[in-house]
Amino acid sequence: MKAIRLHGPHDLRGDEIPEPPAPAADQVTIAVTAVGVCGSDLHLYETGGIGGRVVEDPVILGHEFAGTVIATGSDSRAEDGERLRVGDRVAVDPAIPCGHCESCRNGHPNLCPDHFFFGVPPDDGSLCERLNVPARNCYRVPANVSDAAAAMLEPLGVAIHALDLGRVRPGDTVVIFGAGPIGLLLLVLARIAGAREVHVFEPMAARRAHAKKAGATTWPGTAEGTAESVVRPLLEATGGRGADVGFEAADAGNSVDQTFAATRIGGRVVLVGIPAHDRTEFGHATPRRKGLTVRFARRMKHTYPRALALIEHPLMQGVLDGLVSHQFDLARSADAYALAMGLADGVVKAIITPQS
Repeated sequence: MKAIRLHGPHDLRGDEIPEPPAPAADQVTIAVTAVGVCGSDLHLYETGGIGGRVVEDPVILGHEFAGTVIATGSDSRAEDGERLRVGDRVAVDPAIPCGHCESCRNGHPNLCPDHFFFGVPPDDGSLCERLNVPARNCYRVPANVSDAAAAMLEPLGVAIHALDLGRVRPGDTVVIFGAGPIGLLLLVLARIAGAREVHVFEPMAARRAHAKKAGATTWPGTAEGTAESVVRPLLEATGGRGADVGFEAADAGNSVDQTFAATRIGGRVVLVGIPAHDRTEFGHATPRRKGLTVRFARRMKHTYPRALALIEHPLMQGVLDGLVSHQFDLARSADAYALAMGLADGVVKAIITPQS
């Protein structure tokens, strides 16, 4: 069958690989219907590594994915305990934690140091026609949810986890740096959580337009200059106070410093963006003098059921599909990555559809 493998930086190739074997008792085989191109995928594409994991052998990328069950094991129970059946449409949680370490036992599987994660080397992912996945990692999706939206449940789960870390409360003022998919989902979630104002800083006009449509209070561009000069519009809008909660969802240049500058004394900041070269630099004085609480977001935990439930919320109607700006078939995966890497053609989210 066909698969797209990363052989090294900027080297995506279409390869023929063996069909997956018959699923084990607790597995299902899925025909992959949609795969999202994530910012972390782009780091792998650009540098050949991320977070200490390096491409040493060709690896299949793709961790945001959905599919249709085409074969089941003898005890293929989904996360809800119900048997999966051929024809079920599912979204797949890409993380397989060990279940035994201290982090797993304490309810933090996203921090498990000994885990399998689809699409991060050396673990193969979903940019292929078919693959086996643990049934317990599968979540059935309703018929009215598109394949692309089903794949988008993974970034929605990441945004939910980040919002949890930020502890957004009704009446809070929120600032978000970066209006990519995660930043835009955080915007909608902050509104659902009752935020009074949500300010979004983003240099790309197309993404600012998405932020405006999604209900951002202001959507100024991120300009050159000091952190203080960039966030001046927000400080003026809040009487010099700043935001209660800041989310950094880009890790681009000075965006961490800008988030600190935009957040009030005693406020909370969540760093969601992942730097391409595993280095983040920021000034020490501002977060120290403000006494900011700074949290790092790592993936998600226990959020898929909530993500599925949120699809029905009025403010979430059409949001996931609305973020999908481009779709490509499997053979054009390299084009999808090049587009997303270059932030070309107003791209927000590129989806690859292996069955088309």
